Amino acid sequence: MHRFLCRTIMGSVLLLGVAAAVHAEDLGDVSTAFRWLGKNDRIAIEAYDDPKVFGVTCYVSRARTGGVKGTIGLAEDKSEASIACRQVASVVTFKGVLPLQEDVFTERMSLLFKRLHIVRIVDVKRNTLVYLTYSDKLIDGSPMNAITAVPVNPATPIPVR
Repeated sequence: MHRFLCRTIMGSVLLLGVAAAVHAEDLGDVSTAFRWLGKNDRIAIEAYDDPKVFGVTCYVSRARTGGVKGTIGLAEDKSEASIACRQVASVVTFKGVLPLQEDVFTERMSLLFKRLHIVRIVDVKRNTLVYLTYSDKLIDGSPMNAITAVPVNPATPIPVR
């Protein structure tokens, strides 16, 4: 019983560690519209560290709806987002082999159906990491999107499968 409890606790700690690694870090926000009740509408700025590429951080700005619904988490945020990814360490290193395309981060933007995605695409020819952000919604045919790229030192080829 003791061994089972220890394994369960260790597994939970590991899962929490992995989950914490892919969460956004809120850097700040700017109020864009006053609301009498609840939070104001705002543009939030968040940082996402790529979990498989040490030394690359993506900065995303996106609209956050305020009011009563926004304050309690029931408002549907707009689908617009902007992204800028940068090398933030002196050397970029990789945690294993990267797939040519991978969802780096996904977060719910509304109670139903809409999610924010950050996708990493490896441009092998140019030794560059390309990041795309978009939001999906089942009833919209053409999601808003933004793109950025981080060139990697040619002496450090990106390991891809």
